[in-house]
Amino acid sequence: MTLLQAILIAIIQGATEQFPISSLGHAAIVPAILHWSVDLHGEMFLPLLVMLHLGTCVALLIFFWRDWVALFTGATGRYGAICQMDSIRILALLIVATIPAVLIGGLFEHAIRSLFGTARYAAVFLALNGVMLLIVDRMRESLLPESDRPLASLGFGEALVIGLFQCLAFFPGLSRSGACIAGGLLRGLSHENSARFAFLMAQPVILAATVLEALKLRHAPPLPGQMHVAAIAAVVAAVVALVCTGLLMRYFHDHEDWALRPFGWYCIGAGSLAFLYLS
Repeated sequence: MTLLQAILIAIIQGATEQFPISSLGHAAIVPAILHWSVDLHGEMFLPLLVMLHLGTCVALLIFFWRDWVALFTGATGRYGAICQMDSIRILALLIVATIPAVLIGGLFEHAIRSLFGTARYAAVFLALNGVMLLIVDRMRESLLPESDRPLASLGFGEALVIGLFQCLAFFPGLSRSGACIAGGLLRGLSHENSARFAFLMAQPVILAATVLEALKLRHAPPLPGQMHVAAIAAVVAAVVALVCTGLLMRYFHDHEDWALRPFGWYCIGAGSLAFLYLS
């Protein structure tokens, strides 16, 4: 992979990992449309994949560091008993919500991506991702028009449901952030709180995936040139992810009534056109 190709993949990763439009789907579709001879599942791509995930995770940690400090400081009781209970509950909810991804991902992720990892399948699932976003936004508008629950009011069963939604992202083309936000909306959270919960619970998942991928490098040590390209791509991915996270959180704050619809229509259009092109 050339440096230019790596930077383009990094920009796509940084933007689509945050926006509810599937980073994995775009990573499969774009190289196929551009006719790149790149094996996204090969050992040569692994160092870049590790560094891209690391860059994305660092961007999320930078953006949400105040949230983590507030949660852990609140859990110590520094701001009173009520804040302590809420902080501990939110941390526990985040742990519960990550359980499905750990269990299902460990058992079935490789099989799912082996079966559905082609660009054509990714295009189909990208269009279905758009359908999901539109349906959930409409359901939320009709069933829960005034709901804006605080995160601490979620039950553990509800956190588990949101975690199960996250597992849809094992299908390339279905967005992890989009699925988590959809799950939060159906439990009465606002778009902004759904996104906040999704991004907070994404960080340990992405970090764990990065560590697992990095361990594979023991069997295929990267060349110095590969790591140089991967490091540059990681910085690009981190910067793009940081900017896009800020834009998305502000967008959700200002467009509560119809926030997912532009992303839904984009996914349907992009997925459908990509499928027709690749057929």
